[in-house]
Amino acid sequence: MIINNRVLFLVVFLACIGLMGFGLYLQHFKHLEPCPLCILQRIAFIAIGGTALVAVIHNPRKRGWSLYGGLLALLALLGGGVAAWQVWLQHLPPGQVPECGPGLDYMLDVVPLAKILPMIFKGSGECAEVTWTFLELSIAQWALGWLILFALAGAITVFRRR
Repeated sequence: MIINNRVLFLVVFLACIGLMGFGLYLQHFKHLEPCPLCILQRIAFIAIGGTALVAVIHNPRKRGWSLYGGLLALLALLGGGVAAWQVWLQHLPPGQVPECGPGLDYMLDVVPLAKILPMIFKGSGECAEVTWTFLELSIAQWALGWLILFALAGAITVFRRR
């Protein structure tokens, strides 16, 4: 049985809602503040969920689904790159972990935006810290897994024979 594109994108949208809800639960009820790389991953989930919702509402023809699928895959790959970088930081030996830098709120107030992104992607000690696990996987590892699934969903939509 082949899942139709609209159902696939609806599932992606609902998964993004669930992931964002769980992230907010961890932040507000378990008091786990997101690091700058986590915030970028949240932005990716929001963008992916928004794209999926627009695609479901629009319900385009063949080429439109390919465009939405390509955008979904691109956003997921970008978010996946951020998550992979964080996973790499989390597996560095303690002596090689970058020092903690200023918080994202402070950087946005003081530093020009063009200088913030390189600082964020450099990573910091807080991005390398594993504060929560489930089935021995960190939040960044779970995010990477979901983003890979979303990239595959987008690619399936692009390359699906009509």
